[in-house]
Amino acid sequence: MKAIRVSEHGGPERLRLESQPLPEPGEGEVRVRLEAAGVNFIDIYQRTGLYPVPLPFTPGLEGSGTVEALGRGVRDLVGCDFAVGDKVAWAGVPGSYAEYVLASAEKLVRVPEGVELRDAAAVLLQGMTAHYLVRSVYAIGRDETCLIHAAAGGVGLWLVQLAKRAGARVLATTSTEAKAQLVRDAGADHVILYGEQDFKVVVRDITEGRGVQVVYDSVGLSTWEQSLACLSRRGMLVLYGQSSGSVPPIDPARLAAGGSLFLTRPSLFDYIVGREALTQRAGEVFGWLAGGDVSVRIGATYALGAASEAHAALASRQTTGKLLLIP
Repeated sequence: MKAIRVSEHGGPERLRLESQPLPEPGEGEVRVRLEAAGVNFIDIYQRTGLYPVPLPFTPGLEGSGTVEALGRGVRDLVGCDFAVGDKVAWAGVPGSYAEYVLASAEKLVRVPEGVELRDAAAVLLQGMTAHYLVRSVYAIGRDETCLIHAAAGGVGLWLVQLAKRAGARVLATTSTEAKAQLVRDAGADHVILYGEQDFKVVVRDITEGRGVQVVYDSVGLSTWEQSLACLSRRGMLVLYGQSSGSVPPIDPARLAAGGSLFLTRPSLFDYIVGREALTQRAGEVFGWLAGGDVSVRIGATYALGAASEAHAALASRQTTGKLLLIP
């Protein structure tokens, strides 16, 4: 089979298409023929070495495809009654930039009728990320106001839609008017072009000086200080990414001075521990998609061998929606 391999950390050019042996499933494992693999910032962090992964490795954690072979004991696992030919998806299976992947059966979820496989690959990681952020990390409610950074990105568009479903007022930042229109179409009440406006000033003006109850911030270094300044008393800054760089160490006294603020740096994988949590979140995401309650935007698709181009595009922060690799 063909797979993308990283032999040393570095830039997008480190992503090389190579031949690898076709993997055979072991105990509790499933071999899946990929339909599509999702491209995410965590893949970039692993490629550069920011998130250390032993070398060499095949990147990619998200995808969808068709079950081709089952290892011993798979059907004995609770909730894992998969069969050859089943359509499945995942968000947390290493080695997904490939034509085939070996996955622990417990990491897979069945793709329901009414959801296309490419859409499944595009929504699972980002959809579940938005789900746990607005349902579990800070359960935003009616008559509350949130600020969402990078709102035209894959997770950002999900967050806008889910926050509006919860009845919240949504303020959002993005870089261009074209992106702003996508965010408005997703339901945002106010869109701030951060290159033209000081988002802290605009947020304080819109909220009549009160600030917002929560900021969902995937940008990190270039936004976190202003994000803190946007919060109302006892507000929460949710740092769930670092596309502009890592946030430096913070003196906790700053949180007290800002109004008894909260700061958290969560990870999706701590919120889908166990089969029940995974299937519950994935089931809701797929249900919303199949029912037309939320929409998914696939910004671009790339051949598997063009993974370096996909990484460069994502890192440029000029993309919208989801990027997919198609084996």
